[in-house]
Amino acid sequence: MKKNILIVEDHELTRFGLKTTFEGVDYVENIYEADSAEKAIDIFNKNNIEIIIMDLGLPNMNGIEATSQIRSSNKDVKIIILTSHNDEKEVLHSLKAGANAYCSKEINPQRLIEVVRSVADGAAWFDPSIAHIVLKASANSPIFESENNAKNYDLTAREAQILKLMTEGYSNMEIAQMLVISINTTKAHVANILQKLEVDDRLQAALKALKYKIV
Repeated sequence: MKKNILIVEDHELTRFGLKTTFEGVDYVENIYEADSAEKAIDIFNKNNIEIIIMDLGLPNMNGIEATSQIRSSNKDVKIIILTSHNDEKEVLHSLKAGANAYCSKEINPQRLIEVVRSVADGAAWFDPSIAHIVLKASANSPIFESENNAKNYDLTAREAQILKLMTEGYSNMEIAQMLVISINTTKAHVANILQKLEVDDRLQAALKALKYKIV
């Protein structure tokens, strides 16, 4: 199913390049543009936007604040942070705000297309250059403060297999294809994993699995 994308970028040339990158991509229906967070929120509220590519260094309201505000009103939209900075605070605040992916602006355009496709299908993705920050965040996250390292989560062999693939950034569709199972079966396993790990989403599940070496 095709998706509507909103590109939020204040630099006109960069925004034009991103729009050109996604024009004609098979999973893209409509491309919307905004040069500020305020305009992005207005466009989002008036249209059925399913994917947002968000710059952080926006005038007035920044991309993290915009991500948090949009996420508070819609838990299903996929938000990909695209920035030239890999500052630790920005990465962690983006995670807290609800970003599904964090990419460097140096990413290859074709790779970005695949990352967005994967995130749209439910994966979380982070640029390899910030992987260490994400792992550090998992060690200090309040989500896991009272967790017992030795706790038995009672995952089945299949669930453990799928959780491992989730920590590696694979989407539901990719996991289904790799394991030769249906997408609905994959989604059911993921739902069971989230329930057993007592987390709200795939990212929290992946971080918890990495911290406690569940898989």
